[in-house]
Amino acid sequence: MSVPPVESAGAVLPSRRDPAEPEVLDRRESAGGEVVLRRRGGHCEVIVNGCFLMDTVDGRSERLLVAAALDGLAAVARPSVLIGGLGVGFSLAHAAAEPRWSRIAVVEREAAIIDWHRTGPLGAFSAGALDDPRVEVLHTDLVAYLAGAGERYDALCLDIDNGPDWTVGAENDRLYGPAGLASAAARLNSGGVLAVWGAQPSAAFELALREAGFTGVRTEEVPVERGVPDVVHLARRA
Repeated sequence: MSVPPVESAGAVLPSRRDPAEPEVLDRRESAGGEVVLRRRGGHCEVIVNGCFLMDTVDGRSERLLVAAALDGLAAVARPSVLIGGLGVGFSLAHAAAEPRWSRIAVVEREAAIIDWHRTGPLGAFSAGALDDPRVEVLHTDLVAYLAGAGERYDALCLDIDNGPDWTVGAENDRLYGPAGLASAAARLNSGGVLAVWGAQPSAAFELALREAGFTGVRTEEVPVERGVPDVVHLARRA
């Protein structure tokens, strides 16, 4: 095992992380607990019940969530999409920048996050997408919304919590189980695409998708600076 060199006293060392202390911009209480918006350096981050949930450092996998779903709908001239989770806005902004989408619905249960996009710092990352006439923001719980009766979509792009295997809120586990996947399938048009963001690869979730009747199950990875890659799980309603 190599031993790092000992730096001399008083030496100025290169920073291995952003030295800026996080600044709390807003703090709200909701039905799901405490939601906090912080700024660290030039980026924003969202903390839920004391657990880090998302930030604005790197939105590649969130954009891939939408782009990969659209690629799977080449035969549909003007597809519709439901984005589950407004988050920091990367997925929505990417969808709004694509004229092929005829209708873009976004489900977000935290009123604070919607406010931070409409009048707060997160508006810079959703890039005015909430004003797009194709966009409808639904302030509700995604699991409950999918389980109810309603219109169908050509694509569901779901980015809830940290993905199938690592949820901050136990209630979100339902989305990735048999009942949640059945509800998702019921809200897709025939041949529609389900895209699910995850913080790590999950063979167990791929199996769950196949057992729920989805076809063409595959996973695309996005390498990150440290640790396991972010992923997008893709599947199609038969």
